[in-house]
Amino acid sequence: MQKISVNFSQKCLQILSEILISSASAVVFLFLDLLDAIFCVFFKLIDEFFEGKSSGCYCSIENEEEEAEKKSDSDNELSNTLHKRRNLFRGIRFRRNVSSRRKLNENVRWSDCSCENCVSWMSNIAGELKLHVVVKDIHQVNLEDFKGKKAENIVFLHGFLSSSTFWTETIFPYLSEDAMQKYRLLAVDLLGFGKSPKPSNCLYTVKDHVEMIESSVIQPFELNSFHIVAHSMGCVVALALAAKHSHSVRSITLIAPPYVTSTKEDVSLTALNRLAARRLWPPLLFGSSFMSWYEHLGRCVCYIICKNHRIWEGILKLLTWNRNLHFMAIDLTRHTHHSAWHTMHNVLCGGAKFMDKYLETLKITKVKIKVIQGSRDQVVPMESGNNVKMKVPNAEVKIVDNADHTSIVIGRERELCKDLEKLWGSIC
Repeated sequence: MQKISVNFSQKCLQILSEILISSASAVVFLFLDLLDAIFCVFFKLIDEFFEGKSSGCYCSIENEEEEAEKKSDSDNELSNTLHKRRNLFRGIRFRRNVSSRRKLNENVRWSDCSCENCVSWMSNIAGELKLHVVVKDIHQVNLEDFKGKKAENIVFLHGFLSSSTFWTETIFPYLSEDAMQKYRLLAVDLLGFGKSPKPSNCLYTVKDHVEMIESSVIQPFELNSFHIVAHSMGCVVALALAAKHSHSVRSITLIAPPYVTSTKEDVSLTALNRLAARRLWPPLLFGSSFMSWYEHLGRCVCYIICKNHRIWEGILKLLTWNRNLHFMAIDLTRHTHHSAWHTMHNVLCGGAKFMDKYLETLKITKVKIKVIQGSRDQVVPMESGNNVKMKVPNAEVKIVDNADHTSIVIGRERELCKDLEKLWGSIC
């Protein structure tokens, strides 16, 4: 009887806490809706002052939706979440004309950092934009020496707000000596992140990311056979790349993949509501929703944090008495608001509508797929791995106890390396 009473009390507390969180969330996000509308006007005026013309935004809900509806959902690379994010005050905002494909541009906005590290990609004399790639091979040779070699290649793709250092600081040092004798490792800074280009008029669609990987990695290194390892957002790009090069990809390892399925017509909005639900708790979810739902408030945060990252890094060094900050703290600011905003919506959300097609292609070509996910992952849906398994029955799914979205890699590097080497070896 006492046990029943305790269980009843716990359920009552859970219901009460859910009511409080939901009520507080509704009030706070209503205020943020209004604040974002105000900052829409603010940035229009201040952009006119600094750049001579007002910046465009995705606050209009009329012309853009009509234009998007003319295209079939499967052919439209842009995510509907850019325009269809609900906001009670959206009608008072300004409009923007957006084309689905634009030539890459190298302008640096007043609200973005222009330090040497952040704009180093613009110093390319040839003028052709290339991704930053870290290569680890048995011998220290140049790009020309790679050409024509028959070697097993491993391409690593990082997640959101990260860079190639996610792999060079975790996996690269822990691979066995035997693996280093067999595999060439290539870690890529995705378009818009790390040391890679961050063009101001690119829409950062899945197609943009894949094409840049092809021109910066696949073609110059002549990768006729390769494995892919990806984390988080990188899994969407990895599946698109693997589907396009399905006869060259030997295996693909998806670590914490954001695979969202929906019976509704617009899976992009479902992905946004699953990955960045408008809730105050847990705090990580609130941060994701704040930056994903509010274009202008998110730009304010990027201006304060990213543009002034050198100041914040200096403060962190003083507080921690450590001259070498953790790579994740540095990677967190190595992007522009434009690149992060569009990648979030056009890859994580917009890419959701293509995921089934990618998996179907890989199923037909029998590419080996392995999914690794933590049991305490609060970022991507826990059912992601099982959803992949249902789509591709031959896929292998591993759930790691007590691991979250980050600790699925960091903190268990040796175990992950063993899993990867086992997979690669079974295919080779």
